[in-house]
Amino acid sequence: MSRDTRPLTVAVVGATGVVGRTMIQVLAERHFPVGEMRLLASGRSAGSTVSADGRTLTVEEATPEAFEGVDIALFSAGTDVSRQLAPEAAARGATVIDNSNAWRMEANVPLIVSQVNPDDAEWHEGIIANPNCSTMQLLPVLMAIRDTVGIDRVVVDTYQSVSGTGAEALAELETQIRAHVAGEPKVASVYPHPIAFNVLPEIDVFLENGYTREEWKVVTESRKILHLPDLRISCTAVRVPVFVSHSEAVHVETTRPMTPDEARRAFAAVPGVVVMDDPAAHVYPIATQAAGKDEIFVGRVRQDPSVERGLAFWVVSDNLRKGAASNAVEIAEALVDRGWVKARSRRNGSSGVGEAS
Repeated sequence: MSRDTRPLTVAVVGATGVVGRTMIQVLAERHFPVGEMRLLASGRSAGSTVSADGRTLTVEEATPEAFEGVDIALFSAGTDVSRQLAPEAAARGATVIDNSNAWRMEANVPLIVSQVNPDDAEWHEGIIANPNCSTMQLLPVLMAIRDTVGIDRVVVDTYQSVSGTGAEALAELETQIRAHVAGEPKVASVYPHPIAFNVLPEIDVFLENGYTREEWKVVTESRKILHLPDLRISCTAVRVPVFVSHSEAVHVETTRPMTPDEARRAFAAVPGVVVMDDPAAHVYPIATQAAGKDEIFVGRVRQDPSVERGLAFWVVSDNLRKGAASNAVEIAEALVDRGWVKARSRRNGSSGVGEAS
């Protein structure tokens, strides 16, 4: 199909949240063909205003009826809201790109990283899932290894910023920093312990297998997106006192030998991946430099001598942008470019999109 050139009606669900506001910003920056923008949120946020591309728009309550006439709906409002409203939006003809955990592992829902598996979007039935932010920045780099020499095993440790939790966590970190400077107690309410000047190896709830849900997302989502259902992969997810950007220490056992120079060239060939790797000059990716950017930054690439065919490297990216909002908009751009805004079942003239999800 040819590119859809008409102005689109775009809804942003969770428009008052940190990621929702970033989605609005990225849509404007990338000149997405928005004819009408609908900003949706919970009933308590309805009536508030948000700036969008030089305009001040009023936030409406996210109800099933709010999706009438919507072409693309970007969701960032949490799992419960997505479970309830995404099928309603899809049933009314919208294509949903959802940032929650609600649909990622559903067999009939594509899980997309824009550089890795955009073709999977063709078979969507009204809902497309955006991966977890830690998975998002990891997989374009792993794809480069998969496609060059193959992957046998991955071990990744994440160092995740508080913006991944939301505005309350950002405020809590700042409050705890001020309390520390003033010599006052640091009070924790968002996390089980103070996050300022601390490191917490607990993100999301613990599962029966000893992993947290955040860690298990990286495992299961990586297998689905890379089309490697038997990939051996383990993750430890850690919250750190950083405002924006997630960092990851990655160890990969490759199927065939790969030198660090070969890895750097493979990484640099992936659109949106930038290699920063000159340790002697103190050049490597850091969180503060990645904040506000859409690229995935890779450095500290080296041989891992503890295993045969081992590589180790460091990956950093802005979790609000590439880790959530920008990837969602990039998926929307791919749908427009390929004429896939409507679900395959609707393009073929059938109905029942909402029921399929």
